[in-house]
Amino acid sequence: MTGSWVNSAQSIGVDLHLELSGPGGRRAALTQALRDAVRSGRLAPGTRLPPYRSLAADLGVARNTVADAYGELVAEGWLTARQGSGTRVALGVVSPRSGRRESAEPRRQAVSMPVEAPSRARGPRHDLRQGTPDPSAFPRAAWAASYRRALLTAPSEAFGPGDPAGRRELREALTEYLARARGVRTEPDRIVICSGFGHALRLLITPDTPGRPNSPGTPGRPGAGGVLRGPLGVEAYGLAFHRDLLAAAGVRTVPLPLDEDGARVETLARERAVLLTPAHQFPTGGPLHPERRAAVIDWARAREAVVLEDDYDGEFRYDRRPVGALQGLDPERVIYVGSVSKSLSPALRLGWMVLPHRCVEPVLAAKGEREAWASVPDQLALADFVAGGSYDRHVRRMRLRYRRRRDRLVAALAAHAPHIEVTGVAAGLHAVLRLPPGTEGPTLRAAARRGIALDGLAGFRHPDAATGRDADGDAESDVTMGEGLVVGYAAPAEHAYGAALEALCGVLPPG
Repeated sequence: MTGSWVNSAQSIGVDLHLELSGPGGRRAALTQALRDAVRSGRLAPGTRLPPYRSLAADLGVARNTVADAYGELVAEGWLTARQGSGTRVALGVVSPRSGRRESAEPRRQAVSMPVEAPSRARGPRHDLRQGTPDPSAFPRAAWAASYRRALLTAPSEAFGPGDPAGRRELREALTEYLARARGVRTEPDRIVICSGFGHALRLLITPDTPGRPNSPGTPGRPGAGGVLRGPLGVEAYGLAFHRDLLAAAGVRTVPLPLDEDGARVETLARERAVLLTPAHQFPTGGPLHPERRAAVIDWARAREAVVLEDDYDGEFRYDRRPVGALQGLDPERVIYVGSVSKSLSPALRLGWMVLPHRCVEPVLAAKGEREAWASVPDQLALADFVAGGSYDRHVRRMRLRYRRRRDRLVAALAAHAPHIEVTGVAAGLHAVLRLPPGTEGPTLRAAARRGIALDGLAGFRHPDAATGRDADGDAESDVTMGEGLVVGYAAPAEHAYGAALEALCGVLPPG
């Protein structure tokens, strides 16, 4: 007898390959095939097996043959049988997957307990790290409805190889939304879908080299080209992950000093591009002053340079009027990048680039001939979610929730640590707590002992920030923003937020 595929989707949801061979007839062959599948780990403990009738039909054997094989393996302890639960692989069986030595025989007793999920490493008791939205607030019902509509109405060609520019439906929905909500000037053909800002950065620094297979995950070589070239100006405080991506591609970054009006763009000189967070500087929290917004556009025009705008949480503002996208000042000099990582969930892995006309083809060439990152069904669902108004409704709802979270943080500090200054709270999902000199490190260590996950302001500082240039090109002795904590107030569960604030106040340095 030869091997046979068992297609039992109605019972266990997967195909099962059994080798029905050897002496002794079909029952003996089936018994041995199942025993071997359990012993090898292909059938893990707790796996539910197909009903007699389904397995018999798939294998072309009598129903009694399957019943007898199951009964024998239950008697031997390989399987368990329970009314209403079906026949399962016994939990007492140790498979090679566990990394432990397999016993000669399994336990000879029926086990009816449900399979337990593997234990996971415990996270922090209180997670106040920046950058994560409230995972419990994901709009599951609305997203499921959009996903269903998208799947039912999508043309058949949508399930073929993906267009590297992204689905047209999503690019059209984003064109309308970004113009209305963020002041972005674009059209669908200038939008390229990506999986987030990191992916966008990789694409922008990946060279378009003729004859070389393009890979969206391969950083460019030094001097090889790409849309972004060094030296590249960056804000003196920002994500080290972004700086590391640029450094790995051979792109040198030059830190721009920061003050209460944002990046000091007047210090830009010979850089070929600049990366900014103009709506809400990360992590210090303020917007780029209007005069500096105009100045950086003038610099880009004069130098024929590129401004890369990271609009990571521009939808969430509380105490000020919306700050529109810098891109609206000059769509041919600004590359605008956004995503749903803060507004919906980082798990969706969906973002977008709004590109100058001259940058579209190089970016598509770097991305490759097919979409390799952003799921097409997810793109179609997001298009429906945006076009139908569900995205706007979700953002407005979360804006109210995060504002209440922010207000509770500010109130707790006013009551228990009034000597601590809180800044950067007019927008976004985090606040900066200013600390006295010499206290950031000890405070972070005290927080870790209490199970509080926090970020320190110093961790976002560019390693060369102390040697930044002033407006005359001379070296500055110090461009640091002092010491502080970057406190994210979005991620904790609602029921745990009060305890997190109490724990935070308990580790802050005394006044």
